[in-house]
Amino acid sequence: MREFLKLFFQYLAGKTAALISASIFFIVFMVVFSLYSLPSEPVLYGVLLASVLVLVVVLFDFRRFYKKHTELLRLKNNAAEMDVKISDSLDLIERDYQELIKIIHDKSVENINEKNKSYTDMMDYYTVWSHQIKTPISAMRLILQSEKSEINNELSEQLFKVEQYVEMALQYIRLDSLNSDLLFKKYSLDDIVKQAVRKYSKLFIRKKIALSYDDLNYMVLTDEKWLLFVIEQILSNSLKYTHHGEIKIYMDAEIPDTLVVEDTGIGIEQEDLPRVFEKGFTGYNGREDKKSTGIGLYLCKQVLNRLSHTITIESDINKGTKVRMGLGAVELNVE
Repeated sequence: MREFLKLFFQYLAGKTAALISASIFFIVFMVVFSLYSLPSEPVLYGVLLASVLVLVVVLFDFRRFYKKHTELLRLKNNAAEMDVKISDSLDLIERDYQELIKIIHDKSVENINEKNKSYTDMMDYYTVWSHQIKTPISAMRLILQSEKSEINNELSEQLFKVEQYVEMALQYIRLDSLNSDLLFKKYSLDDIVKQAVRKYSKLFIRKKIALSYDDLNYMVLTDEKWLLFVIEQILSNSLKYTHHGEIKIYMDAEIPDTLVVEDTGIGIEQEDLPRVFEKGFTGYNGREDKKSTGIGLYLCKQVLNRLSHTITIESDINKGTKVRMGLGAVELNVE
């Protein structure tokens, strides 16, 4: 009832000019009747009759106002609806507004369709490119492995980085369709982590970074491919910003179901920590390194969210960084 009265007063506020005009006419007529000393009974009867007619007109007009308001609320709650026409458009200005809204709506839909088509074409192109580029990368790797030399070792390391960037691009493209690509099962966390460690084993040796790793003895409900991608990204970051010391991988003794990757690298500025998972944010280290994309940790966060896992980072400058991945998940009936 309160909302109805509020809407009625808003309707009256929109009829201010008409109400003022009606009041002026009423006062003029009352003054004229008074000056001619007409009998009060017919005057009051005329006023009563006019008031009833005005009330009927107001109620009819308010009904039309209320109906339009309801239709506009419906359209506002379903902005994608194609039919934007409102009934009872008796006023020329209202019809002009409706035509303008229809033109804007149609143009907006056309622009959205064009953008969606362009986006789809672009994603298709980069998906094909990401797959096709793997062929020359594999060929170059075979060529470099055919002859052992310091230069070839350096080129192999750079080629490995290229391969990682291509993989990151491909996973970024797949992010929108990630939910349809998930396969949840229980996996040995040791098997997943060891795959990531083997992938970066040459980089550990080349940079002379020690690895501290104890058996995790943990079964995790997850998607193996995507969790492996996240762990690889975390290891890649640790190796990138660690120039001496070691990288530790272990289960947190205090927080259940939590995998920790800890390094003795250059660390992250405290003011950068709240933003490290933002897309495109590189922070102080990225500006110094000039090679950071600001995509890796963003992808990790997005993927872990879809997997119902969590990730947090704590760090001290020149002391190292500790990444915690919460791997607990709601129990499901899995194979």
